[in-house]
Amino acid sequence: MKQQRILMWALGISLLLHAGLLAVRFKLPDALPKATERALDVILVNSKSRHKPDKAQARAQAALDGGGTLAEDRRAKTPLPPSPQTRTGDDLMAAQQRVAALEAQTQQLLSQVTRTRQAARPEMPKTPVLPAEPVLSGADLANHALAIARIEGEIAQRMEAYNQRPRKKFIGARVDEYRFAQYVEDWRQKVERVGNLNYPSAARGRLYGSLVLTAVIKSDGSLERVEVNRSSGQKVLDQAAARIVKLAAPYAAFPADISRDTDVIEITRTWTFTRQDELHGN
Repeated sequence: MKQQRILMWALGISLLLHAGLLAVRFKLPDALPKATERALDVILVNSKSRHKPDKAQARAQAALDGGGTLAEDRRAKTPLPPSPQTRTGDDLMAAQQRVAALEAQTQQLLSQVTRTRQAARPEMPKTPVLPAEPVLSGADLANHALAIARIEGEIAQRMEAYNQRPRKKFIGARVDEYRFAQYVEDWRQKVERVGNLNYPSAARGRLYGSLVLTAVIKSDGSLERVEVNRSSGQKVLDQAAARIVKLAAPYAAFPADISRDTDVIEITRTWTFTRQDELHGN
């Protein structure tokens, strides 16, 4: 009987505790307020103001309370305009070569640092470290090849132009080879003969003197040009000498032993108008 009463009391107490727990009500907390702050961008400005803006749109190294002449809320998309400068051809190659040189210098500095560290470790064997050669890309190799081809083309063009120039022989008063001496002597005799037949009337009995004259003769005997190298001091005599050389043209064509290696002969001689009203070539 006593045990039954204890069990009844325990059941009653348990019922009361469970009823009290069920009577307790839990309330969920209110939802957190939404964040009202905005993320700010960081930009660089080139001006500043004394007063800070009330509502900043971005962060910068200095306070700037508005600016500009537009009423709209704008901000530059990029601080610099696009650059129109481009590099092509030799400029591009020069820039790439400078970059390669800087890379080579960097490799050398790294090698020096490596050798210094290895020298500080006597227990480790020292191995020489060679500077790494800069690795050229396919574009670098192509640009180098184009530059070399352009230089070779210029050299070939100059050599071709030089080879196409006429082969000249300069002959003064003294001549070594017989073939040239004979041709010059025949030319001198013809000029003297024509000059005495066409002696300038303005100089007869009044003017005389010597001058140095050069005649340029082509392989077919035609006269390319004539010029007075040293004047006689008398304009009438200088003009008469040049006119006489032109009147005596054309001259004999070059013989085979001259034309095989000479295309043009330049003959420089001294011509004298004597007191006897004669023309002589020296």
